[in-house]
Amino acid sequence: MARGPRIRWAAFAPARVARRLVDLLGPTSGAARQSLIALAFNSTSSFVAGFVLVSITDTFRRLPGLLVLVPAAIGLRGNVYSTLGNRLSTSIHMGTFRVSFRRDSVLAQNLWASFCLTMSMSVILAVVAKIIAVAVGTVDTVGVMDLVTISVIGGLLGSIPVALATIALTVGAVRYDWDLDNLVAPTVSTLGDVVTIPALWLAAQLVGDGKGEGPFWLGAALIGITIVLTSAAWRAKAETLRTIVRESFPVLIVAIVLSTLAGMVLQSQVRVLEVLPAIFLLQPAFVSSAGALGGILSGRVATNLHLGLVEPTLVPGREVRRDTSFLFGLAVPVFLFNAVGAYVISGWQGDSAPQLGWTVLTCVIAALFTMAFVVAIGYYATIGAWRVEVDPDSYGTPIVTSSVDFVGTMALVFTAITLGLA
Repeated sequence: MARGPRIRWAAFAPARVARRLVDLLGPTSGAARQSLIALAFNSTSSFVAGFVLVSITDTFRRLPGLLVLVPAAIGLRGNVYSTLGNRLSTSIHMGTFRVSFRRDSVLAQNLWASFCLTMSMSVILAVVAKIIAVAVGTVDTVGVMDLVTISVIGGLLGSIPVALATIALTVGAVRYDWDLDNLVAPTVSTLGDVVTIPALWLAAQLVGDGKGEGPFWLGAALIGITIVLTSAAWRAKAETLRTIVRESFPVLIVAIVLSTLAGMVLQSQVRVLEVLPAIFLLQPAFVSSAGALGGILSGRVATNLHLGLVEPTLVPGREVRRDTSFLFGLAVPVFLFNAVGAYVISGWQGDSAPQLGWTVLTCVIAALFTMAFVVAIGYYATIGAWRVEVDPDSYGTPIVTSSVDFVGTMALVFTAITLGLA
């Protein structure tokens, strides 16, 4: 009797199985490993942001309307510096990047543009947050000058470590042949989460109770400095600097409005979230992971458009479908890790929380809706920018991450409510 094929049990060793799973996740095992490491760092660090967010609820009570500003402030850090990383990544792939801080270098012009955009968008964010907070009926909202002070100073404090990390990743990409598209969105999103909330809290200490007690002159001075610097960048002779600022302005304003709507959801549902600390703690990690995954897709599509490997067609081509499979492969472990992590950390805090199964179910259902949206907006926003002849590196990621701030927060909160957890 003929013998069946011999089973090679060595093939089922944990290391080999893990290696095969990684190989299935994307175009190359290297890309999958880089992305998984960055996303694991993203999720783990975002729990710190969630922990801080839950811990400073007294500040949000003291300064009504401030919570409206938080998701957009976090998103602004990611939007400005993820696009910085995407532009530098494209420059590396095209062979035009050099590590130089000379005024006319690609790196220096990108950094100058990023800091100018941070200040100008922080001022606009404060005004938008004030309008939305009043519109949704928030009582005794923070004064607009106090919001400007918190937004600009908090934004600058948060931008310094994020900018340094982006430069470090870029230097590492050049030296060690990393693909920056797989690293910059998760890493920058993570640092944006971790540093922005404490930075805003520190800045909030300058304004007292937010009822005009803060120094009016400080807010006015910050607005004046912002106008001068932004005007100089807008009219700069350096083409790269001028182009980045002019092209980024409209899309970042749209991104701010969308992200502020996420803050509106949090502000309106803050009592529900206080009852469900695990879901409140999960929110930064959830939207950050979804935004990072969308940023990976947008960055890869933008780079491939520049290299001529992808056509901006209505129906995604083969390369984009492979990237989409790559994205969903990464999403499964990332969102499960987020749900379990939020539940465990909430338990460590001694807070009452939904059972682990309910927390995971809430996260999974919300993630299904959110990821379907992420893939659609990530692809079509990037090719749309390409078709209207603006830099997709500057447009794709901000649209993705800001939209996800709103859609992801809505999906998470209303899934919890629909499941009867609150």
